[in-house]
Formats: sequence, C-alpha cells, structure tokens
Amino acid sequence: MILLSGSQLTIEQMKAILYEGASIGIVDEAKNRVLASRARVEKIVQEDKTVYGINTGFGKLSDVKIAEHEVNLLQLNLIRSHACAVGEPFPELVSRAMIVLRLNALLKGYSGIRLEVLERLEWMVNNKVHPVIFQQGSLGASGDLAPLSHLVLALIGEGDVYYKGNRVPASAIWKQFQLVPIELRAKEGLALINGTQAMTAQGVINYIEAEKLAIASEWIAAMTLEGLRGIIDAFHPAIHEARGFIEQSAVASRMRYWLEHSKLITKQGELRTQDPYSLRCIPQIHGASWQVLSYVKDKLEIEMNAATDNPLILEDGSVISGGNFHGQPIAFAMDFFKLGVAELANVSERRIERLVNPNLNEGLPAFLSARPGLQSGAMILQYTAASLVSENKTLAHPASVDSIPSSANQEDHVSMGTTAARHAYMILCNARRVLAIEAFCALQAVEYRGTNLMSPRTRKKWEELRAFVAPIVEDRVFHYDVEKIAHYLK
Repeated sequence: MILLSGSQLTIEQMKAILYEGASIGIVDEAKNRVLASRARVEKIVQEDKTVYGINTGFGKLSDVKIAEHEVNLLQLNLIRSHACAVGEPFPELVSRAMIVLRLNALLKGYSGIRLEVLERLEWMVNNKVHPVIFQQGSLGASGDLAPLSHLVLALIGEGDVYYKGNRVPASAIWKQFQLVPIELRAKEGLALINGTQAMTAQGVINYIEAEKLAIASEWIAAMTLEGLRGIIDAFHPAIHEARGFIEQSAVASRMRYWLEHSKLITKQGELRTQDPYSLRCIPQIHGASWQVLSYVKDKLEIEMNAATDNPLILEDGSVISGGNFHGQPIAFAMDFFKLGVAELANVSERRIERLVNPNLNEGLPAFLSARPGLQSGAMILQYTAASLVSENKTLAHPASVDSIPSSANQEDHVSMGTTAARHAYMILCNARRVLAIEAFCALQAVEYRGTNLMSPRTRKKWEELRAFVAPIVEDRVFHYDVEKIAHYLK
C-alpha cells in the first residue's frame, strides 16, 4: 500500500499505483490537516464573510455574492457548467493518475474540503473505479477545469466511469456498492477542479513510458551497431569524461555493457576511421535526451506534491487568492519532453536508413531483402519511420508559447499545459514505433552478420524478439511486426 501525505509522492510510487495496481491509504497527519482546513471553511460560511470560491461566483463573476442557503448549489452548478470537455476520453490509466494526484494535493490541507470526499477518491482508486474524462478543453490555467469537472461528475453520480473493462454510469456503481453520491458543499467543487492534475497525470505517464523507451533505445542502437560493424572506440570512457556530462558518460557506459564480448563490432581503423554521427554520437544524443527526462521528472515530482487550487486557506484562517493553478511549469516541462523524445526517434530513423540503404549498410542486402528487386524488404519501413519523425516535428511545436484570454479577459494568460502533455504522449507513441522499426531492421542485419558473433546481451534481446517476430524470408505485411515490437517496448 502507498500512503499519501500530500508531500512525499514519487514517480516510483506512481508506477506501483498505475502499473502494478497498488492500493493507497491516507496518513493520519494529513487527515487532521484536512479536518482543520474544513473547519475554517465552515466558520467562514457561518460568519457570512465574503470569500472567493466559497460564497462568490467564479472568474469574471467573482464579485457576485452568493447567499448562504445557495453555497452548495453554487458548487454543483460549477461542476455541471464546467464539465464541457470534448474529444476522446483519456486512457483509463490517466484517469486513475488524476484521482491519485488530486487526492494527494488536497491532503496538504489548504483546500477546505471534507475528509469524506477525499476518502471517496481513495475508495475509487482502491476499487479501480475510474471516471471517463475527455481530453480536450483545458487551457491549463485556473487549473484543468473541464477535465477535472468530468472527474467530479463521477463523484456526484452524474458522469460515467470505467469499471472492470466496461463504461457504466457512476450512479450505477454507487448503487451497486450501496454508496451515496457525494453532495458537494461550500468550496468543494472549486477545490476539486482548480488544479493541474490532467496535465500532470498525463505527464507522469509520459515520463514513465519515456524512461522505459530511452533504456530500450540503447540496446536497439547497440544491435544496430553490430549490424553495421560499428566502431566501439567512440564509447571509450575518457572521451565522455572529457566533456563532463553525467548522462552522456552513463549512455556510453551502457553501450559498452551491451556490446561487451561482441565479435561484430570493430576498432578504429579496422574497416573505417570514423562512424557517421548517428552511430558515433549515440552517447551525446541519447545522453542529452536523458538530461531532458531528468528535468521533467524533477518538475513533475514537485507538482505531484503541490497545492494547486485557489484560493488557499492558510493555517491562521486567512484565505488568499493566488495563481498556483497556472500550469506554466508543467507546460514548459512537457514541451521540453517533446524535444528530448522526438530526438530519440530522429536519430533512430537515421540509423534505420543506414541499415536498409545499400550505399550505406556495409554490404548488407539492399533493404535487407531476401531477394532485392523481386522483393522490397524493409524499404517502406523507412518511409513509415520518416513519416513518424516528420509528424513529431509538427507536434513538437511548443504549446506553451500560445495563450488565449478567457473569462471575459479576467484570465488573460494561460499555459496550454494539457495540450503540451497530450502532444508529448503522441510524440512518445510515434517514437516507440520508430524504435520498433529500427529493432526489426537490426534483427535482420545481425542475422546476415551471424548471430553467433553477437554480444551475449544483445543476443538475448534478439532471442526474445525472434520469439514473436519472424525473419524477413519474403515480403509480408510488416505492420503486425512493428506493432508487436512496439507493444513489447511499452
């Protein structure tokens, strides 16, 4: 069980919750903070003080005072009116991550929400009841209002949820488990939707999958190096120590690890003096992408444990309006992520070209075909890779440089962080398929060279992939092979 406190949630714990089905709990200290924060809200309502989000309208309507008997209706209206996201639903995994992250943020005790609401979120995670949340409609400031409103719809019994592989009305789930839908009270609707959990949830999943892909890119590149009789000297530790980037040295070290005892690699001057950049500069290029991922992880883990709603209720009872809901830090991180992952695909596509091009592949058959001319072999696989990396270049345009005013110009600068996170995942999926194509071609190349000459470690990878991907004996529909390897990489 992963215990949530509002301040110590990590990417590693999120892996366990998302991919291993780990349950969650709430530490007692956090429960006490939540109870104290809620008491402050109740006091404000009883004293009829005018406080934004508790008894006022929202956005441009923040100067409209709401009567005490209507403060609960205010929260219900907020959720219903804001639940206007469109497009395809987020994957269920993203929905699960959003619940966990919103819960963790609210446990910090700055939001004035009742403990029973948070315990219902905890119940949803532990029983794998995940709201149907649509992807498009967030500006990434004032929080991910529209997506998070669809999360809250499930709480109040008006939305749909995923449960055991089916999409069903939330009201049916509450009836099935003999639970009453949550009735929102003062401040609670705003507390639940005024945060960056859509972009952060997608960002966390982006990071977890990208880390795995970056690791895979190294053994795939090592296999390609064997297929092209690449020069091992470029990974000499002294070269990388001379530059000083830790990530670069780490990639070089791992490349030496993968290629240890290989009889297919060559020494400088043995066949040629230098390799092309896509082979020789693997530590420099991949290492820079690891630097990007390190930056992204740091920013995500801060945001995962941040109070991102507005206003915040402080321990002294004061209620301060600020802008922690503004997603600029995550928008920048996701735009940076896009560059790092797109580059893994860019350099992979160049290695694919070298594997299939008879003018560049060091004597391998043209397009790795069994009968070049009669059969096209892997010719068009390179086309597909080129198409994917080209698409990534358009998706890599930074979403964070865009902004559009909203709420009658009260909210006059927004982050577009959720757009950045969504596009980042699209780039990641494209990059995974490009690397799957490189792996497919590298498998064929090392077979022509002699798999008995491979490094024991790359040979093991070759055996794993050959268990479900056949060699190119004749032309066939390669779509299925690419998708199988992409699934393996994921």
